[in-house]
Amino acid sequence: MEPIIDHIHITINDLEKAEKYYDKLLPILGFDIKNKEKDEEPKYEYKIIEYHNKILSFGIVSPRKEFKDIKINRRRPGSLHHLAFRTKDKEEVDIIYEKIKNMDGEIVSSPKYYPEYCEDYYAFFFKDIENIEYEIVYFNRGKYFTE
Repeated sequence: MEPIIDHIHITINDLEKAEKYYDKLLPILGFDIKNKEKDEEPKYEYKIIEYHNKILSFGIVSPRKEFKDIKINRRRPGSLHHLAFRTKDKEEVDIIYEKIKNMDGEIVSSPKYYPEYCEDYYAFFFKDIENIEYEIVYFNRGKYFTE
């Protein structure tokens, strides 16, 4: 098996507010908003907005009532620490940063090299409106593996 992620679903507190944010963010990351779909299953208190791309689907999901007021903490066991999207080159990291830096949310760090990860690791980190952390990164993964 080749380890390819097919879809990611993240639970969000305010689905309507998050939809507006992700409608802006995800096209920057290669998702076409025309491929967005919504679904719900009232029996399970479940609503989802899913954004599709030919290689990955990204969904935001409503919480159950009993979890609605729990604060997100990426260091809590079972939580998503952060999610990284890899670009085709270093310049694309900078282009995406320019598009995201004035959006709602928070820039954690502007684009820079992280030699502690590997010599050509170039990235920036940001948090969405719900404090979920994302990374936009470029490095030549292939040069660290031999066939």
